[in-house]
Amino acid sequence: VRLCSISGGTDIISCFVLGCPVLPVRRGEIQSIGLGMSVSNSSNSLEEKGELICDKPFPSMPIYFWNDSDNKRYLNSYFGNDSFVWKHGDYISFNKYGGSVIYGRSDTTLNPGGIRIGTSEIYKVVEYIENVVDSLAVSFYEDDGSESIVLFIQLDKNNNLTQKFINRIKKIIKDATSPRHVPSYIFDVDDIP
Repeated sequence: VRLCSISGGTDIISCFVLGCPVLPVRRGEIQSIGLGMSVSNSSNSLEEKGELICDKPFPSMPIYFWNDSDNKRYLNSYFGNDSFVWKHGDYISFNKYGGSVIYGRSDTTLNPGGIRIGTSEIYKVVEYIENVVDSLAVSFYEDDGSESIVLFIQLDKNNNLTQKFINRIKKIIKDATSPRHVPSYIFDVDDIP
C-alpha cells in the first residue's frame, strides 16, 4: 500500500512536497517536491531542519485576499517580513534522494495526527467555558515523535481544576470542533503570559 504524506494545502490548491508513483518509498519521508515548486528550507543544508520556503511564484499561488486592498493580510499570512519568499509554516529537512521529512509546525498551527488546527479554533470555544479566565494551546512532541495538544488554562480564583472539569472541557471542545481538537493534556496555571 502506497501511503503518501504531503505538505501543502487548500489555500495553494497544491502540495509543496508529496508522494510520487514512480519513485521509491522510503520509510518516514515524503518522496518529492511538487511540480512547479521551487522549494527548500531556511537552513539551505541537506539533512538539516529549517522552515519550508518557496522562493519563486508557482502556478496555483494565491495572489490576493478579498477585502485586503493594501495586501497587508495576504503578505503577513504567507510572506512575513520577506515579500519574495513564501513561508509555509512547516519545519522540513531534505535528503540527497530528494525526499523530505516534516517535523511539525513553525507557526501557531498545531498539527496532531497530521491535521492542521489553528490555536484560535480552540480558544474560541474555551473562552466561553464558565470559570475559565484565559488559555494557551501549544504543541508537545511525544517520545515517539507524534504531536499532542497541551492546553494551559487560568481559572477564576474560586475554582480548581478537577478531573470532572477536565472531562467537561474536553467534551465541549470535541462537540464544538472535532475529536482532533481535544487536548491530550490540560493543566491549570496561575497566569497566562
